[in-house]
Amino acid sequence: MSAENQGFNTRAVHAGQAFEPRTGAVVPPLHFSTTYAQDGIGNLRDGYEYGRGGNPTRDALQEQLAALEGGTHAYSFSSGLAAEDSLIRALTRPGDHIVLGNDAYGGTYRLISRVLGDWGIGNTPVDMADLDAVRKAVAANKTRFVWVETPSNPLMKITDIEALAKVAHDAGALLVVDNTFASPYLQTPLALGADVVVHSTTKYIGGHSDVVGGAIVVKDAELAEKVGFVQFAVGAVSGPMDAFLTTRGLKTLGVRMDRHSENGQAVAEWLLQRPEVEAVLYPGLPSHPGHELARKQMKKFGGMVSVQFKGGEAAARTVAENTSVFTLAESLGGIESLMNYPSEMTHASVKGTELAVPVNLIRLSCGIEDVEDLIADLEHAFTFLK
Repeated sequence: MSAENQGFNTRAVHAGQAFEPRTGAVVPPLHFSTTYAQDGIGNLRDGYEYGRGGNPTRDALQEQLAALEGGTHAYSFSSGLAAEDSLIRALTRPGDHIVLGNDAYGGTYRLISRVLGDWGIGNTPVDMADLDAVRKAVAANKTRFVWVETPSNPLMKITDIEALAKVAHDAGALLVVDNTFASPYLQTPLALGADVVVHSTTKYIGGHSDVVGGAIVVKDAELAEKVGFVQFAVGAVSGPMDAFLTTRGLKTLGVRMDRHSENGQAVAEWLLQRPEVEAVLYPGLPSHPGHELARKQMKKFGGMVSVQFKGGEAAARTVAENTSVFTLAESLGGIESLMNYPSEMTHASVKGTELAVPVNLIRLSCGIEDVEDLIADLEHAFTFLK
């Protein structure tokens, strides 16, 4: 059976993971070497020369990522922001413009506006659900990228990838989809018309809160060549141990996402019944405005749940600081449940901007614990609300 005809979990376990031919080791060895012996000047063994340009462990991860996202090329980086920075430097030039969601991750906005803005890259935040507004923003500037997160962080907005791809392509722009929240198990943007997928592999792909990384996946050879050159020339690559840990996490992505999604759904439904709650933002709820679209373009709805409180900032802070199974911490997507207050944590960099997060909102990353314990933990935290 060819790899493209295999199921997701089979590809996750086997893509890039052929057994080691000399010993038959089922798990490929971890390659730490920074340099490689040459059989004469310029005569490279299997193309390997220097660790920044290539490493067998990193290459195995990149093959695995491409197989799961339905791409032809994947590139692994030292962080999600390193991947995004390399993508933008590879495919834009000063004077180009990026139209991005008006609830994008704070770190992405900071990179685009405060770092690359000084390089001459402009940006316009816009509501990605309003296709007319997107068209207008794209047409107003020399737009190179339309950049979207779906589900978005942390407002859990769902964007029609196919429709947005058409808007971008009609204007000669590329559609970049940050697929971190969904993961390739729940959603494959390249199959829906996206040109580039980016990930913080720190999150669901790594899955165990023990390795930082990022990735870019494409299916166009010309784009791949440009991204690959910047990866090599700038050098923000994932190290061998980071690549190994990410590969190990990725092999169980499917079974983890099933559990994350089950727990996320149950927690969201419990929150929806609480009188202290103003709104529950979770695409698996029929009341979510993007529910039907999420059903169409996602396999399940994931483990991320955001909730807003009637008691405002004080209530949100109280709940965030009184859980024990949910840990108050940055990041998301690990096997353990995390609680985040975005306004002062992950999205503090966008306070006072159009991307500012409501102060009565907390974001939950539902792990793989027993869901009864997650709900009991939240119920206990709610007892501290006045």
